[in-house]
Formats: sequence, structure tokens, C-alpha cells
Amino acid sequence: MTWWQAVVLGVVEGITEYLPVSSTGHLVLTAWLLGLDHAGNKEALDAYLVVVQGGAILAVLGLYAPRVLQMARGLGGRDDDGRRLAFNIALAFVPAATVGALLGTLIKTWLFSALPVLAALAVGGLWMIWLGRGVRRGGDVTTLSVAAALGIGCFQVLALWPGMSRSMVTIIGGMLFGLNPVAAAEFSFLLGVPTLGAACLHDLAGNLGDAASGAAPSMVAQFGLGHLMLGFGVATVSAALAVRWLVAFLTRHGLAPFGWYRLVLSATLAALLLTGILHIE
Repeated sequence: MTWWQAVVLGVVEGITEYLPVSSTGHLVLTAWLLGLDHAGNKEALDAYLVVVQGGAILAVLGLYAPRVLQMARGLGGRDDDGRRLAFNIALAFVPAATVGALLGTLIKTWLFSALPVLAALAVGGLWMIWLGRGVRRGGDVTTLSVAAALGIGCFQVLALWPGMSRSMVTIIGGMLFGLNPVAAAEFSFLLGVPTLGAACLHDLAGNLGDAASGAAPSMVAQFGLGHLMLGFGVATVSAALAVRWLVAFLTRHGLAPFGWYRLVLSATLAALLLTGILHIE
């Protein structure tokens, strides 16, 4: 990996993490287009693509610091709305964490490649166009019920399929359970903190453990610590910019334009594959 490839991956991660277009899907496709996806470094690359998502966590913690502090006050018994929100975030985290822990190896084996990602982009795009047209009205994150939070968490399980988009399924879930688009996006962003954090720590520990046992090279040894930190930092900055843009965009246009983008992207790459311009090893 070169420095500019690390920058490209960081930009792609930061821009797409909170947009409903699938950051993992875009990272898998970008790594493939950059020629980084080959058998010799697949384990290290898969870990790198997950760990670099930690940059997006820092972006949300900075942008939504007042809401994070409100939840902290709630956990200390000083803010009822904050306590309710913190509980709902924790509850919504459970379904995907449970399924991911049980099926994580199978998911990486069968779904972390270009063709499954293209399929997920297309399916998710059609779903967004069908469900996400227009701007809906609803409550904010502090009005969400326990049942609705658990329902959004069940939607997040679908995001374990790379290309489906964690942001997409949780925003749509939030809107279906009564949140307005901006509030649904906010809940999705906050839910991403424990979700992405757990994924980053899990994959980092797994990759370091495999490296220590000699089962696979570590991503640091494979790509270099500097490239990892560069991608992480670029992802933080670009994610912060993307979040601010998305909130304004959802207010005006809703989700349907992202659905059309996903369809165009998947159709374009599929056409390049069928014509032989691009190849999958």
C-alpha cells in the first residue's frame, strides 16, 4: 500500500460511513479497483478496512459532543432524556453484535468480495427508492420507545451484509419507527459509535492475535503503521464533513437520491465486469 492509496481509502471511508451507500461496500470495491485485494493479504486488508472506520467514530463524538454529554449525565442520574437515549442506543446495539459474533467468520468468507457487494448495493438501492422517497415528519431521538430502539437494532443486522449500509438500514428503520429523517440520522450516527467501536476492537484484536500465532500477517506489518494512521486521520476529517452535509441533504431531499446512486454504481461496475474491462481474481 502506498501513501496515496491510504488517503483514497480514508476519504472513501469517511465520506461513505454515514451516507446510506455502504462504507464497507465502497471500501471493498475501492481496494479491489486499487489492486490491493489479493489472496496474499486478504486477512490484513479486511482488518484494515474495518479498523480505519474508527476515524468516523471520532468525527461523531466531536460533532455530537453535547448529545454524548447528555447521555453521560443520564447515566449519572441527572438527565432523564439522556438516560433513555443511552439505554436505547445500548439496546439497539445488541442484535447486530450478537449475530456478528456468531456469524462473523462466515460473513467475511462469503460476503467480503466484489460480487456480493454489488448485489447488496442494488438491493439496497431499490429498497431506498421504494421506502425513502420524500421527507417524512416524526419525533426526535429522545421520544423513541424501547420497542422502536430494538426494532432499529434488528434492522442493523442487515448491515452485516457488506454493501447494504449500516447507515441506510438504521435511518430507514428509524423513519419507519416514527423518527423524522434528521433524528433518524442522528440516532444512526450515535448507534454507530458502539457498533463501529466494537467492530474495530474485535478485528484489531483478531488480526494481532493471528499475527502473534503466525496464522496471518498483521495489517501493520503488511501496510505500515503510518499508512494506517494516515487513513484513520483522513477518515475522521472527511466523515465530519459528510455528516454535516448529509443532515442538510436529508432535510431537503430524503433518501431516494442515494438509492438511485447505488443502482447506477452497481449497474456500471457490473457492466464493466461483463464487458471484460474489469476482472475479479
